[in-house]
Amino acid sequence: MVRQFKLREALLAAACLASPLSAAHLVVAAHAQVMVYDSSNYVQNVLQAARALQQVNNQITSLQNEAQSLINQARNLASLPYSSLQQLQQSIQRTQQLLNQAQRIAYDVREIDRAFSTTYGAASRSASDQTLIDGAKERWQITVAGLQDAMRVQAGVVGNLDANRTQMSALVSSSQGATGALQAAQAGNQILALQAGQLADLAAVIAAQGRAQNLEAAQRSAAQDQAREQFRRFLSPGTGYQPGNARMFQN
Repeated sequence: MVRQFKLREALLAAACLASPLSAAHLVVAAHAQVMVYDSSNYVQNVLQAARALQQVNNQITSLQNEAQSLINQARNLASLPYSSLQQLQQSIQRTQQLLNQAQRIAYDVREIDRAFSTTYGAASRSASDQTLIDGAKERWQITVAGLQDAMRVQAGVVGNLDANRTQMSALVSSSQGATGALQAAQAGNQILALQAGQLADLAAVIAAQGRAQNLEAAQRSAAQDQAREQFRRFLSPGTGYQPGNARMFQN
């Protein structure tokens, strides 16, 4: 009996000693399972995140480029806020009005042909001396009027120079400050229009000056023909001198 009791005590003590060891083993095993590190899986996750971030950055860059492209298109399509068309048209109209105010023989082909067949035609032998004198006076008046018209056109063109200078300065400033292709093109077109207006003024001056010179030349030609007719009449035989009674004193 005593031996059986001692054996039971020994087995019980052994069981008590074995139980703490088993519990400790279980704790160590669980801790080792939590601390497992998979390096290949971690690398794949990092690469996927980097690729996703790169795609987002590419999309942002693409959107920024599209937005900048739209801004550039808007600038290129913006119209020039300055226009000199009205001032140019007014300058040309003023010059045209001066040309239309030409006195006597104007810029008309039919009127010119009629004047050169009558006023500037050959001196008629049947015309009286007074008629010849009146014709010469009329031609002189036409020549003076042509010279006056030419000087008026020249004065009008000189008056346009200051306005043209102001417009040129404004257009050059607008061209240099253009924000897009359309504004630069419109500024360039207006500068070309201004140059065309200046060429039109130059053509008007040349036309008026040429008209005055031609009228003066036509007057000289008609005067020469009239002088020949008057000289012929002077040399033509007539009745000669007829004597008569002369009175020196009144009764």
